[in-house]
Amino acid sequence: MPTAAKVLAAVPDALGKERLLGLRRHLEANIRGQEHVMERVSSVLTRGELGLAHPARPKGSFLFVGPTGVGKTELTNVFTAYLFDGLKPIRFDMSEYQNQLSVEKLIGREADEVGLLGRALSGILGGTLLFDEIEKAHPLVLDLFLQMLDDASITFATGERKNLAPFYLVFTSNIGSSEAMRMTSAPMATVERTVLSRVGQQLRPELVGRITEKIVFSRLEFDTQCEICELIIGRERARLHGMGFSVEVSDGAVEFLIRKGYHRSLGARPMRSVVERYLQDAVAGRLLACDSGCGRLVVDCRNETLELQG
Repeated sequence: MPTAAKVLAAVPDALGKERLLGLRRHLEANIRGQEHVMERVSSVLTRGELGLAHPARPKGSFLFVGPTGVGKTELTNVFTAYLFDGLKPIRFDMSEYQNQLSVEKLIGREADEVGLLGRALSGILGGTLLFDEIEKAHPLVLDLFLQMLDDASITFATGERKNLAPFYLVFTSNIGSSEAMRMTSAPMATVERTVLSRVGQQLRPELVGRITEKIVFSRLEFDTQCEICELIIGRERARLHGMGFSVEVSDGAVEFLIRKGYHRSLGARPMRSVVERYLQDAVAGRLLACDSGCGRLVVDCRNETLELQG
């Protein structure tokens, strides 16, 4: 049991408190269409950062379930960067860990090997471990997750034991996504019950039961994808501005990008690719034409593309 001194040591200074108070607002500013998620996620993160989580478990753990492209990984990226000074999650794609050798791949086989997980964690004192598409992992890999969730540790083939108490664990899954996509008029509470029921059928209950929060993400409606398009445009403009390129985007260009990037079943993932490609192509074309990457982005109707005009 933590002593009072240890608990007090975890209390942040004024700047840290302000940062935690702004956490939910930051998540909402960067993730669209998942308003029901923010309170639950920020609650776990706040308790973790204040040192209130059980000392023998990770700071917090999440199972994010929902269709592709709805923000499960993006939310993980956003909160990790916010809490850990720009750090990215340590990500593992479970589709690559489907056979019996997967455990050895992760934690090592010989006495001098720590595996991919051990190498990724080397020298890292805290952050987020992200395991995408957990349902594809081999059952022996799921046993490793039980150890991580149970006592916040992982033991490598070398015998070295890594403490995971300073980490958040995030598991994502597409279980129940096809049902969720078909439930177009059902309330979110009904969708969540249906999806989590499927999760309980496919994943071991002892694993699911150890995860702090099980959260179902909504499908992204057209209006939400429009908001996401403008958010991505803003980020890409800021990135280009940092490289010395000033780009104004016309309303027509925004409508063009939404039309090209909207996808009902793939969510926002195609939108990101479309915005980045068309903005970068326009800047590249302008640079080749007149050595300037600045101007106003408009639709070139003849070539069905975007053009940067001075």
